[in-house]
Amino acid sequence: MAELINIKVNGKNHRVTVDPEMPLLYLLRNNLQLNGPKYGCGIERCGSCMVLLNGKAQPSCVIPGSAAAVYEVTTLEGLSKNNVLDPIQEAFIEEQAAQCGYCTSGMIISAKALLTENKNPTDQEIRQALQRNLCRCGTHTRIISAVQKAAAKMNK
Repeated sequence: MAELINIKVNGKNHRVTVDPEMPLLYLLRNNLQLNGPKYGCGIERCGSCMVLLNGKAQPSCVIPGSAAAVYEVTTLEGLSKNNVLDPIQEAFIEEQAAQCGYCTSGMIISAKALLTENKNPTDQEIRQALQRNLCRCGTHTRIISAVQKAAAKMNK
C-alpha cells in the first residue's frame, strides 16, 4: 500500500506517495526524474546506483525509499551548484574518465564521499574507496587520475 514519504533530495524537500518498500533508486528516477543514479545489478554489487546519504556513499538499489527519508540524499545532479560543476565532475571530464559512462555517476559519488572525509588520499585509499564501483570499460587509471586531480583542485 502506498504511503506519503517526505524526503530531502539535493537540498529540496519532496513529498511522494510510493510503496514504502520501493527502492530509493526507483523513487529518485521514476518519481523525481533524477537519472544520475543508474540501475546496474540491483544487489549493491556494481555501484552504478550510488548516492550520498548524509555524505556517505550508499547503493540506492537496495535501500527502501521510506528508510532514506531520515537522510539527506544527494545525487549526481545535486553536486553542481548554480550551473557550476563540482571539482570532481570537472576532473572526470578533463581526464576523460568515462567511456560508456554507466559507472561514472557512482564513481563520482564515491569519490565525493572520499574527498569529503580525506582531502589528500593516496592511490591505495582512492582504489579502496572506489572498490564498490564496477567499471567494465577499463578506464580505472583515468578514474584514479580524475580523483587525484579533483583532490588537488579542492586543496587549492
